[in-house]
Amino acid sequence: MHNYGCVSIAPARLDFTQSLSLLGAAVDDHIVGSLRSAGMVGLRAGHGYYVQRLLAGPATATEMADALGISQQAASKAVRELVDLGYVAFGVDDTDRRRKVAALTERGREVVALARAARADLDDRLRAAVGDRRFAGALDVLHTALTELGLDEAVRTRRVRPPAEAS
Repeated sequence: MHNYGCVSIAPARLDFTQSLSLLGAAVDDHIVGSLRSAGMVGLRAGHGYYVQRLLAGPATATEMADALGISQQAASKAVRELVDLGYVAFGVDDTDRRRKVAALTERGREVVALARAARADLDDRLRAAVGDRRFAGALDVLHTALTELGLDEAVRTRRVRPPAEAS
């Protein structure tokens, strides 16, 4: 077996943004795995962006695409997947009967509660590992990073654009 010149690197030697990127992917995997263990199958991390948008209220695929800054085709595909999995359902808008809006189902709201619980559990584990003060400091750094990257408003309004491969 050839190692192609690969050099091992200890996690402590990664820079902040490399560590953050790897951590984000690992947290996504952890949450999706927790949901799968709870019987919520078929979900992938990218679905979370659409679920978060629907927490703001029912929307058409076009409205979600506009809010998330993605193509209408990508939004329609993801919403259709969530409908097929039973986490989202289409309904008719009470103010305009021609509009077909997507909304979370009871199962979709259960996914939200389970994901929140999994994230809270992971927060608790990390807080226990490093202590309240260090945990609060790390959280402050992460919030500052979100601000520096201009995500404040998108987070507040549940309009965070999914990564290209997740949309």
